[in-house]
Amino acid sequence: MARLDWYIRAGLKPRHLQLLVAIDDLGQLTKVAELLNVTQPAVSKALNELQTGLGLKLFERTGRGLSPTAYGECLIRHARSILADLSVTGEELQALVAGRTSKVNLGALPAAAGAIVPRALALLQKESPGTSVFIREGSMDVLLQELRAGTIDLICGTLPAKRVGLDVDEKVLSEDNTVAVVGPQHPFAKRADVTWSDLVEFPWVLPPSGSLLQAPLLATFRRHGVPLPSTYIETLSANVIQSFIHETDSIAFLSGSIASDYEQRGLLSILTLALPRLVRPVGVLWLTHRPPNEATCQLVACMEKAAANMSPHVPFYDEPEDEFETLPEGI
Repeated sequence: MARLDWYIRAGLKPRHLQLLVAIDDLGQLTKVAELLNVTQPAVSKALNELQTGLGLKLFERTGRGLSPTAYGECLIRHARSILADLSVTGEELQALVAGRTSKVNLGALPAAAGAIVPRALALLQKESPGTSVFIREGSMDVLLQELRAGTIDLICGTLPAKRVGLDVDEKVLSEDNTVAVVGPQHPFAKRADVTWSDLVEFPWVLPPSGSLLQAPLLATFRRHGVPLPSTYIETLSANVIQSFIHETDSIAFLSGSIASDYEQRGLLSILTLALPRLVRPVGVLWLTHRPPNEATCQLVACMEKAAANMSPHVPFYDEPEDEFETLPEGI
């Protein structure tokens, strides 16, 4: 145990971490050698030295190549996090040299964060013009992986229905509801008496499988006796949804805040269709063990201001709101 502790503190080098991640990603030493621009014997020697130094077997040979053991999985997970931290350190140093304050890597759910994020970035530009922000759009499961890997600092979007782990904390930014929308040319645009049975004949735009909204939305279809759509496309992109329903008579679903903004600009019409509360509020998530830097805290503060200044869409629910697990606030 003492030897293992010593090797991790004094013998483990960044090149070892890069080697571990490369082997995990590629599975073949020949491919790793090509990636690292070294010979295969050199890769094999470095891996053997690493396993000998740790006194642990990190990989096993399988029909598909090298597969990490439990020890390897543990070390690879931390290697990814350490390399990500080193990358962030380099970016911050380069930013300081270039005269910028810092950089924040933000993960955003396309549909839910579309209204808050642009407003928050506009505020941040005024309050901290030297701070740059990289935005990565994706689904919650993908963004959580990147958050834990250290490639993004925050996630903004609809909060998960249940706690995703003790390592992730959250803060609510705004309550929002889900609304059904159509293009301004749709037969039901501006109509005040739309019912679920009226919508059966039209095609749909639905959230993708695995998204936070799809399961509760399809459950709502069943509850109202509406057969599951046979013609539909799947997307979370508010821009794609807005453009598509403008060209077709499809029915789609958006967060109330985004839909209200589009409706005010004449880009779509919100249907007076009663929906239950399908998802939790919009919020921000971060890793509890990775303290946010000043720039990250500034961005979160701007998100809070943006959410507070938004005109919320007044929801109309067809049943009592669902109960969601509540979590402690953090930042």
